[in-house]
Amino acid sequence: MRVYFVIGALLAAAAILAGAFGAHGLRQHLDESSLDIWQTAVRYHFWHALALVLLARLSGSGSSPWPLRLFVAGIVLFSGSLYALSLGGGRWLGPLTPIGGSCLVAGWILLAFRGWEASKPRGVDGSDGGC
Repeated sequence: MRVYFVIGALLAAAAILAGAFGAHGLRQHLDESSLDIWQTAVRYHFWHALALVLLARLSGSGSSPWPLRLFVAGIVLFSGSLYALSLGGGRWLGPLTPIGGSCLVAGWILLAFRGWEASKPRGVDGSDGGC
């Protein structure tokens, strides 16, 4: 989990830099629509980087890394494709955005499932108490 903590922290730093770059470096070069796309990418990038840091810190060594992996993939595909599209990248990047968004959603669903499973009452023998 330490690797995901470091990746999340670095991705959060990158999100802050991307936000500053959009606000100060791109404002004169992009139209309003492209800046809105850039800011959407930054927003999703930052929140999921923060989620990575928190989950990596709170998860035990035996925890499934899949929600974290999906968040990393989602940041790269969703935010990365939006960054590129806002800068005039090829339209072939467009299909990557929903794939990345699906990774983010899947990460949250797996996290919810993991939380549900972890909160089930356990019997003395480790069973679920027959429920």
